[in-house]
Amino acid sequence: MMTQFLWKGIIRDKRRSLLPCIVVAIGVFFLVFLHGLIGGMENNMISMTANFETGHVKIMTRAYNENVEQKPLDLALLNINVLLSDLEKEYPEVDWNPRISFGGLLDIPDSTSETMAQGPVSGMAYHLLTAESNEAQRMGLEKALVTGRLIRRPLEVLISADFAERFNVQPEDTLTFFGSTMYGSMTFTNLSVAGIVRFGTAALDRGAIILDLGDAQQILDMENAASEVLGFLPKELYDDKQAESIKTSFNNRYKDSVDEYTPVMLQLSDQNFMGDMLEYMGSVTTIMIFLLILVLSIVLWNTGILGGIRRYNEFGVRLALGEEKKHIYRSLLTESLFIGITGSCFGTLLGLCLSFYISRYGIDYGPMMKNVSMMIDPVIRSQITPAMYVIGFIPGVLSMLTGTALAGIGIYKRKTATLFKELEG
Repeated sequence: MMTQFLWKGIIRDKRRSLLPCIVVAIGVFFLVFLHGLIGGMENNMISMTANFETGHVKIMTRAYNENVEQKPLDLALLNINVLLSDLEKEYPEVDWNPRISFGGLLDIPDSTSETMAQGPVSGMAYHLLTAESNEAQRMGLEKALVTGRLIRRPLEVLISADFAERFNVQPEDTLTFFGSTMYGSMTFTNLSVAGIVRFGTAALDRGAIILDLGDAQQILDMENAASEVLGFLPKELYDDKQAESIKTSFNNRYKDSVDEYTPVMLQLSDQNFMGDMLEYMGSVTTIMIFLLILVLSIVLWNTGILGGIRRYNEFGVRLALGEEKKHIYRSLLTESLFIGITGSCFGTLLGLCLSFYISRYGIDYGPMMKNVSMMIDPVIRSQITPAMYVIGFIPGVLSMLTGTALAGIGIYKRKTATLFKELEG
């Protein structure tokens, strides 16, 4: 009955509830929206890094892992058909994909087939001509295609947009690749340009070429070999605990081997400082919630004091009727609980609406990323998670309760006689 009475008082007396409710709603709105945005940035970073470099888990030889920055072909994995067969039996839920990373020069001929220019390139080879492979979709090649088409035949290549613009390369042009094989000998092969791609990331657009894994194995003398084998968890979502379980299980099989060509598995958080980055993102969210509670508590404390001053007459009447100070204090906390929940509901609703909009249309900050070499998708989208539906209630309700609790202490400091005098005034 008292609860219903307090709720009616909140609704009818806008001076008591409107301002605190608006303050809570604004704070919760920013928290929910920023939580989704930060989650989207984190997911963006994880997705790009996993797709292009690390996978959710990655297998290399121990020697290759120690020199991974150099991408040494002579330390590549051998007999990958056997390795892949074992992996698919042991971990069928993981999508395993061998890849080859290499470097070299591309020779661009003129109209007389003489060398017009040469440029260094960084090559990436994936299963692109295999029907059951989804590497093309994972890498977003169709979306990144500027002109031309995707690879459909052997010895075709995709060229990055900046490289193509610099050397005036067009689809259907024939270029010559110069490089070194896995055994250190020279290799040169004519490649037909199928299309030109732009990923929107400087690290990839400066001088990347993409070709089919089978072609790279042939060109680099790497039959049944690969630089790395990347594994992707179900639904392309990274789960640190699941990845760690798979890594531990796999590495335990080879823990007694001393061969430098023994395969070793790393999870995403072991590579490229991603573990530290994920911890940092978690810390940012925690600090953001704490600061919001602190700031809102201070604001609502002041609001509660002002509201309490306006309600001294009400307190005088209630004391005259014999109500105890602690009962008044509890009723104020109950009111603040209702206001906190109401404001949190409105703030959460607004934050989710904007987050859904950003998750669908995204925010393109590509022009600001032209000189950045990090692998980050230039279009950021909010990530909608179940936590967003409840996370705003933590600071919204706690800050309201804290602010009211601090402001309400003044009730105990006031003497009943003083309140009666104000009632008479």
